[in-house]
Amino acid sequence: MVKVFIAIKRRLQAGDKMAGRHGNKGVVSRILPVEDMPYMADGRPVDIVLNPLGVPSRMNIGQILEVHLGWAAKGIGERIDRMLKEQRKAGELREFLNKLYNGSGKKEDLDSLTDEEIIELASNLRKGASFASPVFDGAKESEIREMLNLAYPSDDPEVEKLGFNDSKTQITLYDGRSGEPFDRKVTVGVMHYLKLHHLVDEKMHARSTGPYSLVTQQPLGGKAQFGGQRFGEMEVWALEAYGAAYTLQEMLTVKSDDVNGRTKMYENIVKGEHKIDAGMPESFNVLVKEIRSLGLDIDLERY
Repeated sequence: MVKVFIAIKRRLQAGDKMAGRHGNKGVVSRILPVEDMPYMADGRPVDIVLNPLGVPSRMNIGQILEVHLGWAAKGIGERIDRMLKEQRKAGELREFLNKLYNGSGKKEDLDSLTDEEIIELASNLRKGASFASPVFDGAKESEIREMLNLAYPSDDPEVEKLGFNDSKTQITLYDGRSGEPFDRKVTVGVMHYLKLHHLVDEKMHARSTGPYSLVTQQPLGGKAQFGGQRFGEMEVWALEAYGAAYTLQEMLTVKSDDVNGRTKMYENIVKGEHKIDAGMPESFNVLVKEIRSLGLDIDLERY
């Protein structure tokens, strides 16, 4: 036997699953052209828009801290890049790096580095500073605020243009379609976002009739078994609330485990009659047999 594995690229599409690093998973609902995405005052568009309602219910505040720390890291990199392009003196770079590395936590000896080494260190940080946030000893809110203030000082004209709030955590975003600013400031930042191996192409599935379980006579579950869609408690409640009695009866009988009702349904469709002859679901017989196994005999009497 020969197994052949073919590697292909799957472009992200609506319906694919993605997740951050804090259990904040979700499904892509829309993919827009870059010109329709919300953008900042300097013209940079955002890559992903997340619903803030996913935060309070799950209480995974780590994603907010991560996005702010990433925003600070990127801002520090941009500030260092501007300083290098303006050919600032090594002393100014040393002073800035001293605030970055020795503001809190473990101290770094920058005085032992030569001016050339300081410039080389700064060049390595052009794309953003790197932060380590160990488990149970992560960055505190106060430390993240310090980094945000370092990255985006209030007297910087670039910062003023972005329209920050006082805490430097939110900025003014503009609607990509209309160009109008949004009503309130929006949290923007940098975070790791991962594509999960749950692709909509592999989940697409449809069935009319197919295999049924031998015991319950209900349709099998799952795409691999060519199964049906599970109609659970909450879906039943939805139909009850809507008052869709016939649809509900159909779901729980002829579309599920009413064997006689299924054949009757075919008969009625062929005859052109609009009626449902719902019989006894097979799962009721399973329940009766299970109760009999406990030593209780149940007999049905017709009236």
